[in-house]
Amino acid sequence: MTEETVGDESALGEREQALLALERRSWPGPGAKERAVRERLGLSPTRYYQLLNALLDDPRALAHDPVTVNRLRRVREERQRRR
Repeated sequence: MTEETVGDESALGEREQALLALERRSWPGPGAKERAVRERLGLSPTRYYQLLNALLDDPRALAHDPVTVNRLRRVREERQRRR
């Protein structure tokens, strides 16, 4: 963190940054991502995806990692269109 973001209420918290960091990675096979979610974040995969979905609507997340957030928004919109 830079001095500018310390104490800045508009900056993402550590957990939110960790969620986006996991989404930036590519995963080798089924179950690897879910295992990392449990081990690194201490969350169930269901809770992880709930938090991630809410985070995608947060303008702070878009400012922090626009590439990842926009990619995930596109994926979410495509899934919603298919329903």
